[in-house]
Amino acid sequence: MIPTETAAERPWWHGATIYQIYPRSFADSNGDGIGDLPGITAHLDHVASLGVEAIWLSPFFRSPMADFGYDVSDYCDVDPIFGTLADFDALVARAHQLGLKVIVDQVWAHTSDQHPWFVESRASRDNPKADWYVWRDPQPEGSPPNNWQSVFGGPAWTWDARRGQYYMHNFLKEQPQVNGHHPEVQQAFLDIARFWLERGVDGFRIDAINFFMFDPALRDNPPAPLDDGIPRTRPFDYQLHRYNQSHEAIPAFLERVRALFDSYDARFTVAEVGGADSDREMKLFTAAGRRLHSAYGFDFLYAPTITPATVAAAIGKWPEQDGVGWPSWAFENHDAPRAISRWVAPESAAAFARMKMLLLAALRGNIFLYYGEELGLTQVEVPFEALRDPEAIANWPQTLSRDGARTPMAWRSDAVNLGFSQATPWLPVGPDHAALAVDRQERDPHALLHWTRDVLTLRKAHPALLTGDIRVVAAEPAMLAIERRAADETMLCVFNLSPEPQRWAPEQPDAWRPVMESATQGWHFDGYGAVIATKTGETA
Repeated sequence: MIPTETAAERPWWHGATIYQIYPRSFADSNGDGIGDLPGITAHLDHVASLGVEAIWLSPFFRSPMADFGYDVSDYCDVDPIFGTLADFDALVARAHQLGLKVIVDQVWAHTSDQHPWFVESRASRDNPKADWYVWRDPQPEGSPPNNWQSVFGGPAWTWDARRGQYYMHNFLKEQPQVNGHHPEVQQAFLDIARFWLERGVDGFRIDAINFFMFDPALRDNPPAPLDDGIPRTRPFDYQLHRYNQSHEAIPAFLERVRALFDSYDARFTVAEVGGADSDREMKLFTAAGRRLHSAYGFDFLYAPTITPATVAAAIGKWPEQDGVGWPSWAFENHDAPRAISRWVAPESAAAFARMKMLLLAALRGNIFLYYGEELGLTQVEVPFEALRDPEAIANWPQTLSRDGARTPMAWRSDAVNLGFSQATPWLPVGPDHAALAVDRQERDPHALLHWTRDVLTLRKAHPALLTGDIRVVAAEPAMLAIERRAADETMLCVFNLSPEPQRWAPEQPDAWRPVMESATQGWHFDGYGAVIATKTGETA
């Protein structure tokens, strides 16, 4: 017998749909061309209308913006370009009024080089925060302490004349690596977490948590195999990242994080975990119900195509076993190109977008929607002279810019800058986004926006889709079939992941009744057709 949670028993986050908002690009309330917290608050009705359970806000903390908020100089304040703490409190109050939980980003693996901790740390070798970051003497000939490379290009070490030492940074030199092994550093981040929990935040998305600790012996990373099939566009790609990240002590720290969260009511943590070893680490970081609640990786975010085999492999990584954590899934986010542009030709985008939304809703786990995904927003080609992404600028033209997925939200088709701002936006609006704007789709009952609402309504109405078991029934070259099962219902979810018509039917076709379908006639599927069906006799 499959246990089924009642609505009262289910934690709000278990199976939740979470809507990611990139604050710079959602809505500008003060006419400076940059989105802000009051702009988000003013548009929360739209988000709530989708039927999501929560919003996730990318960083809005005080920052010099070298990496657009992922370089934090004050974890307990709002950057003035986004507003004030009072604006944040108003946002939380309005979200809760609408039934939305609020999740905020936490960036703990590194700070800004302008954070007071680092300013003090670099001042001398014997101050109270001297060891809060990773400092090492040069090698005898003056070179960096080891061969580690940064994600954004070049060595993971920068010389600082004040201390006469190198400091480590896995990302930009403006993002010095914290010493996550240091007990005072760990406590400082727990205190920051408590600050936001006391302010009414419902959860954290913890950025790049597998970079929080490193090998204290600073052993060299070994070279990556030449035949691993990974494109090499930066020095970071030439190494196996055995020692600069992913230290075995990270899970013990996450248990302290979980203990703090469990001291509050109904709070949630999700980790971002990337890299070649992400599957093992995600399970490690969410194991046995005493670490983080969930984790997500990049199975779909960086996939150049989506196939039945891709989906089946991702599902297979999270077996329903005791002690194995709960997954989260995203097809799009602020670090990856828009899936609608990655995975399908423009002429098939409309059918594909409907199939993609239904597929995401059929997965076991939490699901993330990225702002504008409910509209089918496409990736924008941002010319080099307009780029803001430091990684794209440093590795041009080999690294695909993240900016193209961070362009302004399309609110009104006939408004200046599509209703995002009265001023010139920080990134250009998409040239084809007017046709996809919220106001235009609201008037079209067949638009993706309405389909998204219907899909999320379906997911929440069926325990099998929300938290049930999952089984891959078929993963053929074009067709994917998965079964979702709860105590009182079984659902069959079938998807054509190709542009060509296909036929696929279960062993007993008459035993199934469709409850939602797109581009299908019976068990005949047009290009990118999809159906979710329930067993005859079960509650629809």
